[in-house]
Amino acid sequence: MSEKDLSQREVEIEALVKSVQNGDQEAFAKIYDVFIDPIYRYVYYRVNSAEAEDLIETVFLKAWENIKQYKHDKKSFAAWLFRIAHNLVVDHYRSSKDKVYEELNAQLPDLNRQHNPIKSTQNILDNQMLKEAIGSIKREYREIIIHKFVNELSNKEIAEVLNKSEGSLRILQFRALKALRNVLEEKGVNY
Repeated sequence: MSEKDLSQREVEIEALVKSVQNGDQEAFAKIYDVFIDPIYRYVYYRVNSAEAEDLIETVFLKAWENIKQYKHDKKSFAAWLFRIAHNLVVDHYRSSKDKVYEELNAQLPDLNRQHNPIKSTQNILDNQMLKEAIGSIKREYREIIIHKFVNELSNKEIAEVLNKSEGSLRILQFRALKALRNVLEEKGVNY
C-alpha cells in the first residue's frame, strides 16, 4: 500500500471515529469491518484458536467502551486498536500463567479459497512452516513481522503500537527478517 493510500485510509478511519464519538453506531460497524481481519490475524498468531475469538470480541468491546477517550493527536486509531489487542493478549498470558499451554494450531485460516487441491495443500504446508518459523523467533521480532507483513501496517503505525521510534523499528525489522530467514533456512527453505 502506498503512502498516499495509507494517508487516505487514515483520514477515512478518523472520520468514522469522529462519527462514533458523536453517537453514530453504524460508523462503528464500518470500523469493525475494516479492522476485524487484521485484529483476528494479530491475535490468532499469539493464542490458540479457541481463545482467539473471545479475545477479539473483547478488543472491539473495549474499543467501543473507550472510543470517546481516543485522541487522534496522540496516535493513529489503528495503533490505538492494536495496542488494546496487544494488552489483552499480554493480560491473557498473565492470567493463565499457571495453566497448561496447548500447542498452537499450525494451520492458518484459509482466507483465499482455491479450487486446485494440489496448490491448496502446498499453501497449507507453506503457511504451516511459516507460522512455525515465526513462532520460533523472539517475541519482539514476531510482533514486527506480523504487523508489517501480515497486517500491512506502516512503520509509523507499528512504531506507535510498540512505543518505539521509526528508526529503531527499521533496525528491529531488519533483524527480525534476518532471524526469520535463518529459521526458514534451517528448515530447508532457501531464497
